[in-house]
Amino acid sequence: MSETMTMTAPVPPALSAPGLWATLKEDLACVFQRDPAARSTLEVLTTYPGVHAILTHRLAHRLWQSGWRFPARFLSFLGRTLTNVDIHPGATIGRRFFIDHGACVVIGETAEVGDDVTLYHGVTLGGTSWNKGKRHPTLADGVVVGAGAKILGPICIGERVRVGANSVVVKDVPADRTVVGVPGRIVDTRLGPARLADGINLDHNVMPDPVAKSIACLIERIETLEKELAELRHEPPPADHAGECRTCSAGDLCCETEAMHEAMH
Repeated sequence: MSETMTMTAPVPPALSAPGLWATLKEDLACVFQRDPAARSTLEVLTTYPGVHAILTHRLAHRLWQSGWRFPARFLSFLGRTLTNVDIHPGATIGRRFFIDHGACVVIGETAEVGDDVTLYHGVTLGGTSWNKGKRHPTLADGVVVGAGAKILGPICIGERVRVGANSVVVKDVPADRTVVGVPGRIVDTRLGPARLADGINLDHNVMPDPVAKSIACLIERIETLEKELAELRHEPPPADHAGECRTCSAGDLCCETEAMHEAMH
C-alpha cells in the first residue's frame, strides 16, 4: 500500500479566535449589558477607565506575545497611569471582560481570565510567591468578583463563581459557588443555568453572612442550654426572645427586609 493511501484525512482547523477589532467591539458591547449607567458608545469610550484599561491591555498583550516585551510593558505602564488599573501584558484575558469603575485593579503576569468575567474596583489577582512560573489565579467563565476582593496564588476559580466584596480567596473554588469572608469560605451553591437566566448575577447585597449565621446558631444553643438548666434547678424559664434579631445588637437595622431577616435565621 502506498504512502498516499496510508495517510489519514486532514484534521479540520479549530474555530479561530475573533480578531482584535472584533474582541474590542465585544468588550465595548458588554458594558451596556452590565452597567445600567452606560448611555452611549461615545460616553463609554471617553469616560470609562475600565474600558480604556482592557483596550490598552489587548494591544499590549499582542506586543508581549510577539516578543516586543519592553514596548508591551511601556504601553501597559501608560495605561496604568491613565486608568489606575494595572494589568500585566502577559496576563491572558478572555472575551467580554468588564472592569466596573476601573480603579485600583491589579492583574498579575500569569493570571488567566475566562470569558464574561466582571471585576469591580479594588480587585487583585495576585501572586504569593517570588518564583517564576504560574503564580497568579485562573478565573473560569462567568466569574463575578466584588469590590476590594483579593484572589491570591495559582488557584482556580470555577465557572460562574461569585466572590463577595473584600473577600480574600486563597484556595480553589468549584463552579457555581459563592465565596465570602477572610479567608474566603463557600457559603452557597446554585445551579449555573438558573443563575444566568437573566444575565450575569450581580446581587452582592443578598450574599449570606457565615459569621452572622454562626453567631445566631450559638445564641440559639445558649438559649436551649439555659432552659434545660432552669428546668434542672426548678427555676422559672428564661425570657423568650422569639422574633428578635439574633445576630447582633443592631436589632432589625441589620435586617432591612423580612426576606433578609428570615435568611439570617
